[in-house]
Amino acid sequence: MTPRSKMNETGASLRIYNSLSGKKELFTPIEAQQVGMYVCGPTVYSNVHLGNCRTFISFDLVYRYLKHLGYKVRYVRNITDAGHLEHDADEGEDRIAKKARLERIEPMEVVQRYTVDFHKTLAAFNTLPPSIEPTATGHIIEQIEIVKKIIDAGLAYEIGGSVYFDVAKYNTTKHYGVLSGRKLEDMIHNTRALSGQSDKKTPQDFALWKKAEPQHIMRWPSPWGDGFPGWHLECTAMSAKYLGEQFDIHGGGMDLKFPHHECEIAQAEAINNKKPVNIWMHANMLTLNGKKMAKSTGNNILPNELFDGSTELLSKAFTPDVARFFMLQAHYRSMLDLSDDALLAAEKGYARLKEGISRIEQLPESQQSSVSLDSYIASYYRAMDDDFNSPILIAALFESIKLVHLVEKGTETLTKADIQKLQETVHAFVYDVLGLTLTSTNEQNSYLDSALDVLIELREQARANKDFVTSDQIRDQLLAKGIQLKDDKDGTSYTLMS
Repeated sequence: MTPRSKMNETGASLRIYNSLSGKKELFTPIEAQQVGMYVCGPTVYSNVHLGNCRTFISFDLVYRYLKHLGYKVRYVRNITDAGHLEHDADEGEDRIAKKARLERIEPMEVVQRYTVDFHKTLAAFNTLPPSIEPTATGHIIEQIEIVKKIIDAGLAYEIGGSVYFDVAKYNTTKHYGVLSGRKLEDMIHNTRALSGQSDKKTPQDFALWKKAEPQHIMRWPSPWGDGFPGWHLECTAMSAKYLGEQFDIHGGGMDLKFPHHECEIAQAEAINNKKPVNIWMHANMLTLNGKKMAKSTGNNILPNELFDGSTELLSKAFTPDVARFFMLQAHYRSMLDLSDDALLAAEKGYARLKEGISRIEQLPESQQSSVSLDSYIASYYRAMDDDFNSPILIAALFESIKLVHLVEKGTETLTKADIQKLQETVHAFVYDVLGLTLTSTNEQNSYLDSALDVLIELREQARANKDFVTSDQIRDQLLAKGIQLKDDKDGTSYTLMS
């Protein structure tokens, strides 16, 4: 299907919820027909968890739909391989260096291992790779240059080899807290006095560059001595390098809004004196059985455990496609709870969608269409134009599957051209926009067909032998599993039920 031209389509427009303004805004890119989008990537010191996966799947949906609309998108997603200290603070060990020390390996071995895991996991979820995937360690020079500029602007100070951003001074002309809605006065009031261990002027000041202690493994030379960049600095450096001083969309998890994204805004405005991003987007959390995911409590599932079923928290394994479908059934800004029941329900819904899609090309053709197909297609765009509302899109797709069944029954009719249009449009939104692969459909259906052929043959033998108890038992037990057998003059077929 040819993507809808946003510029030529009347009455349809994309509106995105902007965390900065707290409302949905009409999306107008800085440069016509082009979009610059930056998304905060993982800190690669451990296996990527499902909460992270949900965030990246959410922005994969955004990326896919923007491309579907015909935009040329430059999607930048970083890899944090240095500078992220424990507890998101300015003290403690670098998470990657700590992992390397505990396992007695090089930090870059840690980085390599978990970057590979990250890519492998996201590939399983069928996310598109970003246009550029820069690393923090690959942009040390750019980060040092930004620190110099912030110092020159009078908004940073150096103490003992570390450089800190002066939040109070910045706040005299700007608003530190503009994204999260916080006020510096309240933050100061609610903060305990600094201990003698800190060299910062105030607790709200954050590190731009940290002095590397003798035992610190990851270190680089700088004008202030050997050290490493602050966690917030890398995103400012890399987004500006690849997207410019001002770009269209910045995304990440809800947990990054403060302090990470707040600090990014402050750093960028300190050197450019203008807001760096037009629209800030934040994806919400994924919980497990109503509770926060945490390795320490055991309330946690890794993606591979979801795929192979090697966890007591789930009754069976679930494919990446089912997991992706489950996540997209909720809006990206809504909290989503993962549970066995929710995944089982998603699996049934996903099977019903697949089964319905497979029937479109077999629909009977008529001379006239009894329904307006354009109204169905318009509902897909209305959903996605409303802040990428994937659950409403999925509901609209199921309405189209209902239409498929009505056409099969002869209640409604479609012309050959409309059948082809329906198939192309549904495929575009299911495959290209939602990113559901359905690659396993043919293979799984082949195995399922073979297994059901055996059961159907056994049932036929039972009926021939007048063993109706066994015949009915096969039929009823399959129905209980969501598989309905249909007997007609041509034999027995099956349908997957919702």
